[in-house]
Amino acid sequence: MAILVLGIGNLIMSDDGVGVRVAQRLQQEFRFPAGVTVLDGGTLGLDLLPRFEGVTRLLVIDALETGGPPGTTVRLVGDELPVALKTKLSPHQMGLQDLLAVAELQGNCPEEMILWGVQPANIEVGMELSAPVAAQLDFLVAKSLDELAAWGAHPATR
Repeated sequence: MAILVLGIGNLIMSDDGVGVRVAQRLQQEFRFPAGVTVLDGGTLGLDLLPRFEGVTRLLVIDALETGGPPGTTVRLVGDELPVALKTKLSPHQMGLQDLLAVAELQGNCPEEMILWGVQPANIEVGMELSAPVAAQLDFLVAKSLDELAAWGAHPATR
């Protein structure tokens, strides 16, 4: 079993950086068992392709256009991910859509994929998360840990 937890986004675009902030919190607050990698994927897109080799389960955390009010969270599973990524919120989402497509062509698409997304309020240049998105950080960290537990991975608190 190889699990990749991937926080993506751009830290200097306010709420777009929420996925990276969740990955950073996970890295700072927990020790993960062998086979679990938590990665700040930033806006790397296809540069992340080698990280998919051997990964059987993928958890992505990102800002995502949900159609709801700012701070609305959504859980997408499997084939729902590419469909949701067709509504582009920022340039890196095209990169994620491409990344999943190329990984599939190469036979490296994870067997299970889950995305936790949160509706941004602001994706303008800025380092701070908006209040509705910042209020979801603890929730997204907890849901990430729940997903890992469901896959049999139990991180230890630092």
